[in-house]
Amino acid sequence: MKLCRNAAGLALLFLLLVLSLIQGQKWVKTSVDKQITIYNSRLDPTIMVPGSSATNTRFDAMIGILNQQGDAHSLLRVQVNEDNSITYSGRLAANDNQPYIVIAFQNNSDGYSNIKRQAKWLDIALKALEKRYQFNHFNALGHSNGGLDWTIYLEKYFNQKKSNIGTLLTIGSPYNFAETSTSNRTQMLADLIKNRQQLPSNLTVYSVAGTETYNDDGIVPIESVIAGKYVFQKIVRSYTQIIVSGDDSDHSDLPTNSQIISLIRRNILRQQTTRKAGYQGPHN
Repeated sequence: MKLCRNAAGLALLFLLLVLSLIQGQKWVKTSVDKQITIYNSRLDPTIMVPGSSATNTRFDAMIGILNQQGDAHSLLRVQVNEDNSITYSGRLAANDNQPYIVIAFQNNSDGYSNIKRQAKWLDIALKALEKRYQFNHFNALGHSNGGLDWTIYLEKYFNQKKSNIGTLLTIGSPYNFAETSTSNRTQMLADLIKNRQQLPSNLTVYSVAGTETYNDDGIVPIESVIAGKYVFQKIVRSYTQIIVSGDDSDHSDLPTNSQIISLIRRNILRQQTTRKAGYQGPHN
C-alpha cells in the first residue's frame, strides 16, 4: 500500500513537472511573440502606389535618388493580382524601421471603375502586409491615379482604430480627371467629396501639381489636381497644395523632381541633410 502511494505521488509529481514545462514553453513563446510585435510596431514604412500602366518598379529611380541623398532604406515590391493573390519581391532589411513598400496591381488600367477596384486591392495588400510585418502606422505616396487609389482607400476601407497614417503625398493626381473646371465635376470627384467625412482627421496631406505648361503637366490639368482641396480641406489636420515647375515637372518625371524629392525627405522621412553611415541598400 505504501509502495502504491509512493508511485502515485511520483506520477503526480511527474505530471506537474510536464505541465510546468508546457506552461513555460507557452510563456516563452508568448513573450517572444510579444517582443517581435513590439519591435515590428516600430516599423514606419513609406508605402507607394503608382499610376495607370505602371508596375511595382515605377519608383525605383525615386528610391535610388532618396537612398543616395539621405539614409538608405530597403525596398519591398508587392503586386496584387486580379484573383486577389499577392506576389512579393525584394525584402525588408533587419533593423530598417523606415523601409519602402511599393504596391502595384496586375490590372493597372485607367478609368474610375478600375480605380475603385484598385482601392479594394490596396486594402487587401495592406491587410496582408500589416499581418505579415506587424506594423500599425505608415506614410503613403501616390503618383497620378495612385493618389486616387489612396484617397478612395482612406474613405472606404481604412480602419482608424487599428492603424495610423501620418502623411499622404499625392503627385499629379487628377481628382477631376481631365476636366479643367471644377464647375464640371466628374462622378469620381462628386463621390470623393460625398465620402470625405470618412477620411482620418489626423492626416497630413501634401498635393503636388506639375506645370510643364501654364495649364498642365503634359497630361493632367492643374485644375484637376487642385480639385483635391474640395476633398481634403477642413477634414484632415493639414492640407497643403504645392506647384512645381522647371526640370522634371512633366507628369511622368514628377517622381524624380528635385523639389518633390526634398519634400519627401523633409516631411515623410524626416531626414537630416547628412547621410548616416552603416546600412547600405536598397535590398531588392
